[in-house]
Amino acid sequence: MLRALRVAQSPERAAASRPDDPLQVSDVHFSYGKTRAVNGVSFSVAPGEVFGLLGPNGAGKTTTISMIAGLLRPESGQVLIFGDEASDSSGKARARMGVVPQDIALYEELSVRENLRFWGQIYGLTGSRLAAAVENVMRDVGLTERSKERVSALSGGLKRRLNLAVGLVHSPDLLLLDEPTVGIDPQARIRILDVVKAQAQAGRAVVYTSHYLEEAEQLCDRLAIIDHGAVLAIGTVAELRRLVGEGPVVHLRGEVEAERMQRMAAHIDGITLLGVDSGTASFAARDAAACSSLVRELFATGGGIDDLRVLEPTLQTLFLKLTGRELRD
Repeated sequence: MLRALRVAQSPERAAASRPDDPLQVSDVHFSYGKTRAVNGVSFSVAPGEVFGLLGPNGAGKTTTISMIAGLLRPESGQVLIFGDEASDSSGKARARMGVVPQDIALYEELSVRENLRFWGQIYGLTGSRLAAAVENVMRDVGLTERSKERVSALSGGLKRRLNLAVGLVHSPDLLLLDEPTVGIDPQARIRILDVVKAQAQAGRAVVYTSHYLEEAEQLCDRLAIIDHGAVLAIGTVAELRRLVGEGPVVHLRGEVEAERMQRMAAHIDGITLLGVDSGTASFAARDAAACSSLVRELFATGGGIDDLRVLEPTLQTLFLKLTGRELRD
């Protein structure tokens, strides 16, 4: 079940959304065979803005990033980078982008500095400009002291930092980050998030994909919640929280029968069934009293409940309300 919600932009943001924004994604679609991966996604990103694509694995985030990067051509719709088609063969749009893929793309037998020099040259940097760019980006991500070490000897967190540095070495105007903190320790995550914030403060537009709610809330100026290739809600963190409402969400796992869940929601005042899928069910409660009635009914009627949680209004509960399942399901 998908229910699209679009938060109205503030007057300030609406005024800032111009045809010359760094990125404009307009009603793009893409399929892998019979599987629709992206289904009508639209958004724009202004200079200095961090725009988040938040959703579970398989939601369509990476495919969307690939179309923005020009690696995939949309079946329909349009992606403009500073007014130029992202997939234009001239490479004009791609030259202004920095792409940090989810999979680490580094040469293991080269050193940190050698990797950065190689990628800087690919982006057209030479001589003193290249040398200065490499030194600056190593300083920014905290790898100066590791400059001579081979990538193969680095920890996972340091490789993630270098992966980010490769996308930054040519000082792009638009930065695409696809799950850049997957599988790393908290210290490395904090360093990467600090670097991303600094890029936005320098006026660069940033697109950031994640399935970590905490990161998205901390980092992003605006967010689009995406699932099954569609944007379900879009707005600032504050605007999205207002969509959640004040009532809690009840999420349970176990022997869940759809008809029983539907009957229960129908006869308890203030309860709405959000979804039933693969041994899970989610309900929205109007208030605490309705929530208590539902919980009592669930345990009174039995039915093999393995886990039951009452969730206060958050972006996680908004995702539950929109999709009937948890973000990490």
